[in-house]
Amino acid sequence: MTDNILVERDGAVGIITLNRPEKLNSVTPEMADALIAAVNDFNTDDAVRCIVLTGAGDRAFCAGSDIKVLDSYITPWNFRNRPDYCDAIRALLKPSIAAVNGYAFGGGLETAMCCDIRIASSTASFASPEIKLGWIGGGGMAANLSHAMGPSNAALMILTGDPIDALTAEKWGLVSGVVPSTELRAAAIALAQTIASRAPIAAETAKVNLRAAWGMNVEDAITYERDLQTICFATEDAAEGRRAFAEKRQAVFRRR
Repeated sequence: MTDNILVERDGAVGIITLNRPEKLNSVTPEMADALIAAVNDFNTDDAVRCIVLTGAGDRAFCAGSDIKVLDSYITPWNFRNRPDYCDAIRALLKPSIAAVNGYAFGGGLETAMCCDIRIASSTASFASPEIKLGWIGGGGMAANLSHAMGPSNAALMILTGDPIDALTAEKWGLVSGVVPSTELRAAAIALAQTIASRAPIAAETAKVNLRAAWGMNVEDAITYERDLQTICFATEDAAEGRRAFAEKRQAVFRRR
């Protein structure tokens, strides 16, 4: 649908690249539509078991929405109901990794937080700058930042709009690791390949469980987790895992 979204497959790993480096990979409505299409394809492709999301070039992961496009919405209601690229990434059924290679600002930060795991290059930076333009984030900024780094750090980012660097993001829990920019893509793909080697039904169920646990009290979360565990335990892959353990060999998971 657009050359500004690149979709690749590396074995069992799907790779989505925001490909508009001259505009800091800021997202247009056409790019949002292409992201939705890419996610739908990966969700129905059993050969793909983990997704890496990154940005083209070395300056930006994603600078959020293309500001010049925002005035094209006829009414605020049209803006409210636009196809949203954060929602597209949140709709991924497979585990996902954001490889943050530069600016992750505004909707770009929200998009990274929609992934299950985030790793960053040492040159990455993160910001919620909407307050400097007169609005706030709308793709899960407050909920996801508070969950990742605590309410005080989230408030600092949202109320100032100022960026933090990669090492601060790691210290605050926003990212799981920081690597040199030249190693980021390889590190993300290697991590994705590790996840892709695990039992895929269990991995997808674990993703559902992690997300559900956010909004549950502890007792309900444990009950829900136990139900999901029972579903996984009944799969052919779980039986294969037990056989492989007993036979001291590598399990071969078939998503059954």
